[in-house]
Amino acid sequence: MTKRNMGNGFFQSLGLKKVAAITAMLAIFVTVLSLVVYEGTKKNVTIEADGKTMELKTHAKTVEDVLAKRDIEIGSHDTISPSAETSIKDGMAIDWKQAKPVAINMNDDSTTIWTTESSVQDILTEAGVELSDHDSVEPSLDSKVGDQSEITIDKAFEFTLKDGSKSKKVWATSTTVADFLKNENIQLSKLDRIEGDKDQVLSPESVVSIVRVEKVSDVVEETTNFDVKKRTDDSLLKGREKVVREGEKGKVRKRFEIVKENGKEVSRKLIREHVVAHPKNKVVSVGSKVVLADASAATKKTAKTAKTAAKGAVKTSASTKSVSRGNGNEPGKVMYMNATAYTAHCTGCSGITATGINLNANPNLKVIAVDPGVIPLGSKVWVEGYGYAVAGDTGGAIKGNRIDLHVPNDAAARKFGRRSVKVKVLN
Repeated sequence: MTKRNMGNGFFQSLGLKKVAAITAMLAIFVTVLSLVVYEGTKKNVTIEADGKTMELKTHAKTVEDVLAKRDIEIGSHDTISPSAETSIKDGMAIDWKQAKPVAINMNDDSTTIWTTESSVQDILTEAGVELSDHDSVEPSLDSKVGDQSEITIDKAFEFTLKDGSKSKKVWATSTTVADFLKNENIQLSKLDRIEGDKDQVLSPESVVSIVRVEKVSDVVEETTNFDVKKRTDDSLLKGREKVVREGEKGKVRKRFEIVKENGKEVSRKLIREHVVAHPKNKVVSVGSKVVLADASAATKKTAKTAKTAAKGAVKTSASTKSVSRGNGNEPGKVMYMNATAYTAHCTGCSGITATGINLNANPNLKVIAVDPGVIPLGSKVWVEGYGYAVAGDTGGAIKGNRIDLHVPNDAAARKFGRRSVKVKVLN
C-alpha cells in the first residue's frame, strides 16, 4: 500500500470517529432535552391522605390517575376532593379520606356505618344518633375512634326513686341499683336500707326505695296512780266513808330508744326507768256503826214535835190535815221523791238491810231504801205520810229520785202504793 492510500484510510477512520462522537453527543443532548422537556411539562400536585401531606409532579390526567400511581385505591365510602374524574391542574391540592367501618351499639341494637369522621361526636352526628344529657357514651364524645372502631351507647330512661319520704323521677341507664346509687353519690348510713335486690338491673318500671332509719332517745315523765287503803271505823255509820288522807300520784322518768323509718316511729324500747317520786296511798275510813230506828222513839219525837208546833200554830183551812207521824219542821235538805213501800218478806228479800238492820226481828222499824248517791246511808230523814226514819237500806231498782219505805206487812205496802212525797234529810 502506498503512503497516500494509508493516509486516506487514517483520515477516513478519524472522520468516522468524529461522526460517531458527534452522534453520541447529539443523542445525549436530545435525551437530556427530552427529559428536561418531560419534567418541565409535569404538573405540581399536593395530596392530603390520612393526615399526611405529599407533594409530587405528575403527568397524570385525572385525580384518580394520580392516586392510582401512588397505590391509593379509592373505596366506595371514601371522600375525595376534588372528585376522582377531575382533570389535574398545576398546583392542585387533592384531599383523600379513607372511610372505615364503625360499629354503633345502642342498648340491644347494633349497626355498622362507614365514615371518614374520626371523633365520636362527629360520627354519631353523621349517623343521625340523637343523644340526651343523661345518655352514656363509650368512648366519650370528644375522643377519637380507635382501632376497635366501636361506639357503645346506653340510652337513659326515667324511673322512680323514693328516698325516705320523698319520691321523684330520676334518669339512669341500664345499670344495677347499687351502681346507680354509687354513680349518683347517694349516701346510705349504717342503718339505712334498700328495699329489694341491690343487684337488680334498672328499667323504666323500676321503683327504688331507700328506707332512712334513725335511732333517737326520748325521755318522758309519767305519773303513777296511788292505791286506796280502807280501814274500818266504828264511829261512822255503816255505809258512810270518810277520807282521812288524800292520795298523791307518783312520778317516774323513763328513757326510750326510738327507731324511726322515714321519719315515722316504728318501735319504742324502754332502756332506763327512774322513780322521781313515790305515790302516797289514799286512806279512807269506812263506817261500821249500825243505828236502829226505834218506832216508839220516833213516835214520841213526833208527838213532841207536833205538840210544840201546835202551841205556835195559826188556824189553817178546813182542808188541811195534820200528820200524826210528824211534820218535819226541823231544818234539813228538802227534796221530792217517788216513793213505794216494801216488807221484810218481799220476794228476794233477806230481811237484813244493807246497813245490817234485822227487819224480821224489828217489823215496826222506820227504814227507807235509798240511792246512797242521793241520800247517804245512815241519814235521819222525815218522809211525808211516813214520818221519821233512817236511810238504812238500798235496792237494785232504787236509783236517783226514788225511795222504798219499809212497812210491817204486805197489806200496808199495797195500801201505800206509789206516790210522790216530800222528803227532808235531817243530818
